[in-house]
Amino acid sequence: MTTPPVPPQQPPGPPQGYGQPAQQPLNPADEKLWATLIHIGGIFFEFLPALIGYLVLKDRGPFVRAHAKTALNFQLTMLIAEVIGWITTLALIGFVILAAVYIVRIVFSIIAAVKSNQGQWYTYPLSIPFLK
Repeated sequence: MTTPPVPPQQPPGPPQGYGQPAQQPLNPADEKLWATLIHIGGIFFEFLPALIGYLVLKDRGPFVRAHAKTALNFQLTMLIAEVIGWITTLALIGFVILAAVYIVRIVFSIIAAVKSNQGQWYTYPLSIPFLK
């Protein structure tokens, strides 16, 4: 009498469902907080808070995704205007452009932060929609 062949042992591997854990959605208060911080961060660090916020938080809720996307579009538009300002400083008009970019960035970022803190949707004027 022969015994049936033993199936080959599989090497131990990752358990089923291994990978990144599913991200939990943020509650509305946290979404408002992160959206506000993304807008305020744009004043000091230009596009970096919006980019990081978009990449990290875009799947955590529609409110924070929309605010991070609109902030990133605005900050990239202001970065382009700032580069144009630096290029045109030789013609002296660049100083006016740089001052205008600085003021517009501060004013609209504060308005967006207040709106997001109130739980309202906001779209920056003067921004090119790079992300749709």
